[in-house]
Amino acid sequence: MRASLLAAALALAAPLQVSAQEPAGAEARQAGLAEIVDMVGVVVDAERQADPDRYTRLTDDDYRQVAEELGIEVAVIKAVVRIEAGAKLEGFWAPGVPVANYSASLYNRYAKKHKGRKIADGKVPEGLKGYALKEWTALVNARKKNADAADMGTYWGMFQIGGAHYKLCGCESVEEMVAKMSESEHSQLELFATFIKNAGMLESLRKKDWTSFARKYNGPSYARRGYHTRMAKEYAKFRDAEAKAKE
Repeated sequence: MRASLLAAALALAAPLQVSAQEPAGAEARQAGLAEIVDMVGVVVDAERQADPDRYTRLTDDDYRQVAEELGIEVAVIKAVVRIEAGAKLEGFWAPGVPVANYSASLYNRYAKKHKGRKIADGKVPEGLKGYALKEWTALVNARKKNADAADMGTYWGMFQIGGAHYKLCGCESVEEMVAKMSESEHSQLELFATFIKNAGMLESLRKKDWTSFARKYNGPSYARRGYHTRMAKEYAKFRDAEAKAKE
């Protein structure tokens, strides 16, 4: 249904130039386009209400699709998520509010190089508590001074990708990256897939070389924090669970 509505909207929007002699036709077309856009919004809202987790929680099919694209096992991706996002495997703290870990030291580093835009009227998202409230409060306050540096100095989503890597995620700006991070966990998964391909980490995952991957993904402190051994253990758990489910 949504596809047919979008097709109709595109058909109405196609004639970008309207003759000055046909104002009535232009107005009718614009009214029709607005109506269809509203209808599409209603359909999307209905879909979200029918299956609200689809826009936040990843499905096994989501994992499988991206795993096949990358040529790796589903258990491999889940192992990374488990370490980066925690036991709940969540990429959001609230609807439209992705997990965000703000770094003041990174902000100061990027603020010196990028003037950036300012979001003077920024507000902390409602409904946050504890650590989530603390991180988003710090982020919003930093955005009031330099939003680009603040977003670049923050680790985003279920895969905790630094905003400074927006180009490796296939985005034109850090603002675009944050917008995609805020869409859904599926968008976060796609950003992750693009990131590891562009950053030269894919082969390490294919080989399940956790030491090599953790060194590139988590930085020089990976060994002290045990990222490589923890990911290896989580991979084994997910792999065994999948094998048992197929029995």
